[in-house]
Amino acid sequence: MSVETFDPNSQLNQTDNEKKAVANNTSRVGFISLGCPKNLVDSERILTQLRTEGYEVVPSYDDAQLVIVNTCGFIDSAVQESLDTIGEALAENGKVLVTGCLGVKENEIREIHPNVLGITGPHAYEEVLNQVHDHVDKPAHNPFTDLIPDHGVKLTPKHFAYLKISEGCNHRCTFCIIPSMRGDLDSRPIGDVLSEAQRLVNAGVKELLVISQDTSAYGVDIKYRTGFWEGMPVKTKMLSLCEQLAKMGVWVRLHYVYPYPHVDDVIPLMAEGKILPYLDIPFQHASPRILKLMKRPGNIDKTLERIKKWRKICPELVIRSTFIVGFPGETETEFEELLDFLREAQLDRVGCFKYSPVEGATANELPDPVDEPIKEERLARFMAVQAEISANKLKAKIGNEYQILIDEVTPDGAIGRTYADAPEIDGVVHLTDEFDVEPGDKVWVQIIHSDDHDLWGVRVED
Repeated sequence: MSVETFDPNSQLNQTDNEKKAVANNTSRVGFISLGCPKNLVDSERILTQLRTEGYEVVPSYDDAQLVIVNTCGFIDSAVQESLDTIGEALAENGKVLVTGCLGVKENEIREIHPNVLGITGPHAYEEVLNQVHDHVDKPAHNPFTDLIPDHGVKLTPKHFAYLKISEGCNHRCTFCIIPSMRGDLDSRPIGDVLSEAQRLVNAGVKELLVISQDTSAYGVDIKYRTGFWEGMPVKTKMLSLCEQLAKMGVWVRLHYVYPYPHVDDVIPLMAEGKILPYLDIPFQHASPRILKLMKRPGNIDKTLERIKKWRKICPELVIRSTFIVGFPGETETEFEELLDFLREAQLDRVGCFKYSPVEGATANELPDPVDEPIKEERLARFMAVQAEISANKLKAKIGNEYQILIDEVTPDGAIGRTYADAPEIDGVVHLTDEFDVEPGDKVWVQIIHSDDHDLWGVRVED
């Protein structure tokens, strides 16, 4: 969760001229973006349209005539952060529009913050702009001088970007309320997706992070309809998308992949170096009974077989996943099944969360909730097992050489990532005392040290 725009080092990167223009521009909007990368893409689209219409997006409450808060509503802590942020914006500015996932719970928001000017749900781009028009005059705008890059406004650093390929989800996992907020799967036309990807690459992006609620379901809702890209027919399907993105000469990373059988078809592309050998698959648990209660795929033996098959085809494959401990009814035996799965699967990057009730989730109605102290204890044991696995995997990299993408240069040296690490969620590679690089550079590095999470390296000749 992050507040993106009210940051003194905002990634909007205002120029000096833009800062001077704030005083003269009478149509100024502040923007706060919370939540996941999918929400971040929604924020980028709204900001792009605001800038296209000539609005000045400013990085402080004081300068803004109105503040937009793009909220998250996935879990209780995210809901509370969103409500707190709305309250802060009201206190500091007074004029606030709310959008995003929490926006579907308008009554809940208005009960706590009755003075918000307007509320919309997720990906309600036009409605948000219409509400802005109602409260802040549309500025005099000269399209010849107030230019917006053709890739739009981005909230990520210039060298990587999220590429959202669909909205919504057809699954009904019992712990999740995303479908009630974002609706069923709605795949973007593949030509639109590829055009956006090409614009990003042309603008200097070196890494595309493909995201959606269910990336491997791309095109299911429209029966894998054939679209067109540069005059050629292309099916609206994950494999076809990956094949085309692979031609753009940048890192392509897949997130939020549901383990359908056709995911197998993408692994050879990874083995051939066409897309990154990296899969983000939220397995969630390993006990067949708990997975059934979650309404997730439950044949864990088949999952292990597929992981072995994938690694045989592509030995460099890195698998990231997330799990939930303390799900209602989870017994000690079932938790031990999860630990056994971890030890056998040897996943590279893992996140874990304690189950917490989410308003509207059907899992809340399940019997035998797990006591909080037991959840805490299981979380600690889970992370201890995974920490040992991660430490051993990273230690095995010592002495090897990897290409890394530089993310930043600090007073201590450069920091980057290998193909095995997604930005902001996985580990990094520290290049102590290396300053002759810039964000977005790709350099070869030999690994010399590791800990449970990160690597240290020295630059070698390309």
